[in-house]
Amino acid sequence: MPLIRASREDDLPSVTDIYAHHVLHGSGTFETEPPSLADMTSRRADVLGKGLPYLVAEDAGVVVGFAYGNWFKPRPAYRYSVEDSIYLAPGQQGKGLGRLLLSELLVCCEAVGIRKVMAVIGDSANAGSVGVHRSLGFSQVGVIDSCGWKMGAWRDIVIMQKTLGAGDTKPPRDVAPAAASPT
Repeated sequence: MPLIRASREDDLPSVTDIYAHHVLHGSGTFETEPPSLADMTSRRADVLGKGLPYLVAEDAGVVVGFAYGNWFKPRPAYRYSVEDSIYLAPGQQGKGLGRLLLSELLVCCEAVGIRKVMAVIGDSANAGSVGVHRSLGFSQVGVIDSCGWKMGAWRDIVIMQKTLGAGDTKPPRDVAPAAASPT
């Protein structure tokens, strides 16, 4: 049974290799050049520096997947909304590992005050990613047709969302409720 846990610095060579595979051979990410270990280390530090989760799936001592949430956009107003990212090592798809990672990521995101999780899925033909998100309650809110050129073809992105906790029904815990307007 795979273990889902917080990532560690020593996981980054495996994380870098997993992501490089997807950059070079898949359309789930629109990056075209694999980032270096230093780049991936910096990206992880950025996520953790915002107090957001960065998880790995480990099976028999080997990192076989990773997932994290990062602000949907860089401006501070987006700090309660994240975009998720999930990548599995080659040969690990179809085993329920993506669902395990995403399930735990959602729990961790809610625990740190995130209210909205977005999936921006590269390639509308990416049935595995669309399916795992749908299975965990994400709804599709749009498709942007032909917005990326990768692997010799135009690729769409599918945008999905899921509300966590109180959603937009009350202010975040670190924000005072708005003062009542004068009557």
